[in-house]
Amino acid sequence: MKLIKHLIAVATVAFATTAVAATEAPDALVKRISADVINTAKSDKEIQAGNQKRVMDLVESKILPHVDFQRMTALAAGRHWRDATPEQQKQLANEFRTLLIFTYSGALSQIKNETVEFKPLRADPADNEVEVRSQVNMSRGEPVTLNYRLAKSPSGWKIFDINVLGAWLVETYKGTFATEIGKSGIDGLIKALAERNKKLANKPMKAAK
Repeated sequence: MKLIKHLIAVATVAFATTAVAATEAPDALVKRISADVINTAKSDKEIQAGNQKRVMDLVESKILPHVDFQRMTALAAGRHWRDATPEQQKQLANEFRTLLIFTYSGALSQIKNETVEFKPLRADPADNEVEVRSQVNMSRGEPVTLNYRLAKSPSGWKIFDINVLGAWLVETYKGTFATEIGKSGIDGLIKALAERNKKLANKPMKAAK
């Protein structure tokens, strides 16, 4: 599970702020931003030392603008999303967003020698949703396949799901969300995520080795 979270985070560093995002092809966007963020994580001594604020600032500025958390949360919540009030939807999306920030940040602080290799994009220019395929070349062990689902929006391409080792992130959380909602409803899920985020906030971030 730790490896999967690490790889998800490495994959997700592909999304960041950009002035030309609205016109840039999805695979070109992912390639360019991936190199930018990974190189920053590798070269920043504070990130390598486990400075949580520095890592989270990098995630906030470089990654989050290109992740559609609203859609990702709605997909993870499934049919229960429609039953939630607007305020519950807002709270759930915020807590899910925070959880993913901690996940990405923890992995960014561990980046040392990983590189990302992208596969040719197989999509029609008119497509509004595409899958960008890539693999992470690990410093040790076999390369790990990573795929991303992106949808076109007025402000550019946005990520709404990631596939790591054959498992889509949304589907993984969908089961967890359904179980928690079944036990204690939407509010129970929001509370569980908030408690988990609180624990993560108080947990020291490990430095890269």
